[in-house]
Amino acid sequence: MDRPIAIENVRLFDGETLVEVSCVVIEGAFIRSVGEASPAGAMRVDGRGATLLPGLIDSHVHTDVAGLRDALAFGVTTELEMMGHWSPRQRRRIARRHDVADLRSAGMGVTPKGGHPSEYLRFSNLPMRLFFRFPFVDGPEKAARFVARQAAHGADYIKIFIEDGSCIGFPGLPVLDDATLRAAVDEAHRQRKLAIVHATTAEGAHRAIDAGADGLAHLFLNEPSPGLIADIAASGAFVIPTLVTLSTAFGNSAAALAADPRVRSRLSRKWLDSLGRAMNVYPQGRLDTAYASVRALCDAGVDVLAGSDVSEPLPMLGGLAHGASLHHELSLLVAAGLSPIAALRAATSTPARRFGLGDRGRIAPRALADLLLVEGDPLTSIADTLSIRAVWRRGIELTVGGRHGGAGAGRAADR
Repeated sequence: MDRPIAIENVRLFDGETLVEVSCVVIEGAFIRSVGEASPAGAMRVDGRGATLLPGLIDSHVHTDVAGLRDALAFGVTTELEMMGHWSPRQRRRIARRHDVADLRSAGMGVTPKGGHPSEYLRFSNLPMRLFFRFPFVDGPEKAARFVARQAAHGADYIKIFIEDGSCIGFPGLPVLDDATLRAAVDEAHRQRKLAIVHATTAEGAHRAIDAGADGLAHLFLNEPSPGLIADIAASGAFVIPTLVTLSTAFGNSAAALAADPRVRSRLSRKWLDSLGRAMNVYPQGRLDTAYASVRALCDAGVDVLAGSDVSEPLPMLGGLAHGASLHHELSLLVAAGLSPIAALRAATSTPARRFGLGDRGRIAPRALADLLLVEGDPLTSIADTLSIRAVWRRGIELTVGGRHGGAGAGRAADR
């Protein structure tokens, strides 16, 4: 039987608040106790000078096994995919592994014929361009049937697109009409799934909220229309600002992040090159405007969740990388006016609560032992989240080179 692990003398952010010094005991895949003495025979980890956090949750990604592996190297223990295809068998394999982040997924998204994100297929590899057929919906009835199929195939929530392309470099894309949009949202709710809407304009966000969306997958790139913030707050919807994506869309480079030794040591050259680029598809955008919108949302009581929208290292999608970009997002949330503790909640307890992930996002007895130990105090300096000392996934510590020690390390075949 594996020995318990006792992380001692550690400053603790439990997902909601700070506990100055404590001991956290891991037994198997779960947290056994918080604040109690180390049990006899435990393997002891000295956390002096460090802060223990719940494993981070990236609330907006598009991922694969390699992306899940990179995410875990940065202490992102769960990625919430906002569109992609994973079979039930693949999902079961991921859930059993300890060398990659865990996964939740929307399955494929609801979009009209020729709608976003099908325009990106022209930049994909040759097999994708030749053989993949993007699923489209045409009208309310087909939208409802499509949503029901996604739920039947294991989607954890439903993704719906409202995207005319004006803010992402592809103006004139077809967009769902109101009846089809509402049918998709209503069917998601009938299936007891959250309806998460991609909208990059204030007008699209307003349509999503009017249709009953539970969450917005992005912050709008342009200035909010009058009353939009109040309407979002009144609806109870959450917002995933993806400020890192807005920043690269506005032409801001993440080259400084790519040059950080704490990042360079964990990413391949391909991803570092991609992280150092910028999309620059909406150069008229301004981060100060986005920051003001985030502050207004927080002041209105809207739940803000940390997400990156990272996907593939394509030239047109530069400025992002799995794992690293969530740490960048935390720093931008603080730059927008959130306190470090509020930013950390946005990557731990808040997404766990909003997405019904009751076994994670907190450090508490019986929670999953998905943990991140960092040097310093990220509640004072948010940049300390990148000073990673150790990561645990289901109680197994990630070791140098991305491998896990201990019995039961995941060896399932890659997707």
